[in-house]
Amino acid sequence: MTDGGYEMSWPVLILLLCVAGQRLCELVLGCVNTRALLEHGWVEHGPRHYPLFILLHSSWLLSLFVWALVVEPSLNWLLCGLYIFLQVGRAWVLLTLGRFWTTRIISLPDAPLIVSGPYKYARHPNYWIVVCEVALLPSVIGAWEIAGVYTVLNAVLLAHRTKIENAALLSRR
Repeated sequence: MTDGGYEMSWPVLILLLCVAGQRLCELVLGCVNTRALLEHGWVEHGPRHYPLFILLHSSWLLSLFVWALVVEPSLNWLLCGLYIFLQVGRAWVLLTLGRFWTTRIISLPDAPLIVSGPYKYARHPNYWIVVCEVALLPSVIGAWEIAGVYTVLNAVLLAHRTKIENAALLSRR
């Protein structure tokens, strides 16, 4: 801090703004895809838990901005590189699912499951990526407490969501 004011390091600010921008773009893409799928007869499952994800992820990101203002961290470049590498996995998921990618659980009974790309190796690859992101991004700036708290909260919500999604996908084998 300088002169009693708050100052954030430029690399940390740029990283957090990029993550916020990415999340907003994904939210818009998810809404567009959700609307299109629902218009074509697809069905949403478990919508009541969705606002909790919005609250969790937005408060996670906001807490990182606050942390960065108060603590003035520097980047751990190795962990930052790992976080950026995770984005390759995220892009792979998005490209594989294409117009079927949403932030909600949308399914059509009897539609074939996508089993290519990362889905050849894992049932819910996007969830694995999100688990890693929620733990890793705070660690990049030394916010270990935020990493711990939000990893636990995210795990609880993802366990609930995975159960709903697996039930929705049963008819699509």
